[in-house]
Amino acid sequence: MEPDRTPIDAVAPLRISFVGGGTDLPHWYEEHGGAVLSATIDHSVRVRLVPREDREITVRSLDLGHMVAYHLDQGPAYDGVMDLPKAAIARMGITTGVDLQIESDAPPGSGLGGSSALVTAVVAALAMLTDRRLSAHEVARLSHRIEREDLGISGGWQDQYAAAVGGFNFLEFSRAHVSVSTVRASEQTLAALSQQLLLCYTGSVRRNVGLIDRQIRLHREGREETILGMKRLQEMAFAMRHAVERGDVEALGSLLDEAFLAKKQMNPYITEHTQIEEMLGTARAAGAIGGKICGAGGGGYLLLAAPPSARGAIRAALERSGGQFAAFAFSPVGVRARRGGDVWAPSA
Repeated sequence: MEPDRTPIDAVAPLRISFVGGGTDLPHWYEEHGGAVLSATIDHSVRVRLVPREDREITVRSLDLGHMVAYHLDQGPAYDGVMDLPKAAIARMGITTGVDLQIESDAPPGSGLGGSSALVTAVVAALAMLTDRRLSAHEVARLSHRIEREDLGISGGWQDQYAAAVGGFNFLEFSRAHVSVSTVRASEQTLAALSQQLLLCYTGSVRRNVGLIDRQIRLHREGREETILGMKRLQEMAFAMRHAVERGDVEALGSLLDEAFLAKKQMNPYITEHTQIEEMLGTARAAGAIGGKICGAGGGGYLLLAAPPSARGAIRAALERSGGQFAAFAFSPVGVRARRGGDVWAPSA
């Protein structure tokens, strides 16, 4: 019988992390617990999988222009080119060839959780291919294992859970488990947040600058400012969640500023060799209430809070500095896959 070569299309959302990034790493949460406030947005990573009749694998990135091909019997070479999908295929135990095509709304290293969204989308596509049921927690844990264990990429847990679960979430981390709580924000609050928040690409991405490894080293060396910064970030995750849930959108700008200062206290290298601080200063001078860098630092996107009346001035000022603005909306949906009329989604 001919194999079913109907394509599988999988989509995983990107996310904005408001506060708490860094406390989702085991060197911190195993002793202190961790907390992150994040929300998925309508930017995504999209994967198209087409089954083959042989045991050849091809992986193509439409954004980066990369293309790799290998035979399952020989296995892939982990050489820094499309290693994430290669490792996902190996981890999922795929025994037949596939063609994978990948497209993302944000470049790698941009601070929107794109790498984890890519892995999560590939896992979902492969799960649908093999008729494998997985919960959102299982998708997140699998994706985390692929990145952290199979490929040895430094990082935490928040991005895999954001992509797998979707929505506006408060994530808590401990040695025993990861807890995901939906943030109880009204439609009115979400609309007000959308009116206040701006997402601006700084014009460059983080490129293997080892910021997460450096953060871990500073903590292990017992640097007091790093420990105080992480405690502050963790406390702020609760404070910002409560502000959102009570609809206090006005407080968000100053909280974003405080989150940025705490992140810099945790790791003073996050803005090194970048325009981040200058661009944040430019935004404030043009009317922004506050802002922070998304992700670990070193480049990527800025998340800014501003009254609607100042948005035009902020946009004009930052575009003169090379900034590029990305319109976005909150999205409640986590990873999904589709094949013809059938939909695969993580089970409850």
